[in-house]
Amino acid sequence: MRTRSRYVLAAFIATAMALAGCSAGAGSADAGRAASGTASSDSMSGELTVFAAASLKAAFTRLADQFQAAHPGVTIRPISYDGSSTLATQLIEGAPADVFASADEKNMQKVVAAGLASSPQPFATNVLTLIVPSGNPAGVQGLADLANPSLRVVLCAADVPCGAASQTLLQKAGVTASVDSYEQNVTAVLTKVASGEADAGLVYVTDATTTADVQTVATPGADAVVNTYPIVALDNAANSPAARAFVDFVRSDAARATLTDLGFGTP
Repeated sequence: MRTRSRYVLAAFIATAMALAGCSAGAGSADAGRAASGTASSDSMSGELTVFAAASLKAAFTRLADQFQAAHPGVTIRPISYDGSSTLATQLIEGAPADVFASADEKNMQKVVAAGLASSPQPFATNVLTLIVPSGNPAGVQGLADLANPSLRVVLCAADVPCGAASQTLLQKAGVTASVDSYEQNVTAVLTKVASGEADAGLVYVTDATTTADVQTVATPGADAVVNTYPIVALDNAANSPAARAFVDFVRSDAARATLTDLGFGTP
């Protein structure tokens, strides 16, 4: 009887240890899932409103899809794309949003100064390039040609990041451009050149690659005029958890691969 009792006791102890091991393993797996973000993905929900610079449209279209795939409970509303100065003004005037991504630090600081956000983080850089319609019908050779009054030249307005960068680039090159029209975002400049309404314009290198209707012209000095893109979760965000998660994602290695693929630089 003693022998049988010892066998029963040993079996009981072995079973208890196995169950304890399973519990510990499950705990470790749960901790691993939490660390990798799976737990937050499952619990995160609601709508997310994003304001982003017009030059980010191609990038944020991809990034929004990637983010929603990782966080299926979150729905990103159609992203509002426009010139950063326009978006900053809308936010300051009370437009509701959870996240703001600007094409420059100057317009981001307007939002910070208005008490709407704090600690924006850089996530990308961009530079300008001279573009002409495909085939270059006007025979534009470089920045100096923008001073020719017979050419139809279009640039971003000075208060828009691409406009401020254009002014700096032209000043450094010693060129006073003869400008037909100033646009409120870089997309409008690209559209006018691509359609043939303009003979030349300055856009970001990332925009120039989005259509076969334009081609680039060598733009010496452009690499010295760099725009840094910051992003922030707004303090009054209606969906703060998703806003913070989206900002973190945009600054992640996975998002960096997408941004690099589209021609953005690293801050």
